[in-house]
Amino acid sequence: MQFTLTNDSIETGADVPEPKKGIQDVVQRIRGEYLEMPGLRLTAAQARRLWRLDETACEAVLGALVDARFLAKTRDGAFVRHDDHSTR
Repeated sequence: MQFTLTNDSIETGADVPEPKKGIQDVVQRIRGEYLEMPGLRLTAAQARRLWRLDETACEAVLGALVDARFLAKTRDGAFVRHDDHSTR
């Protein structure tokens, strides 16, 4: 499954069964949580539980947010807001 973020939205490939609007809602919810809670640091497992996502969808959305440089994945596997020091 591949997602591409463009201007705060997400585009999905034709082989993705989820409706585009549903994925956009998830992305906006995750972005909102990180914007509202500076310092939020979640592992993929914690993110799956918090946002009730399956493993594939969670990895795809978090990966797309990392690719868009909104999130960064730290060396210990946590996802944090992207900044110049976020991979430490």
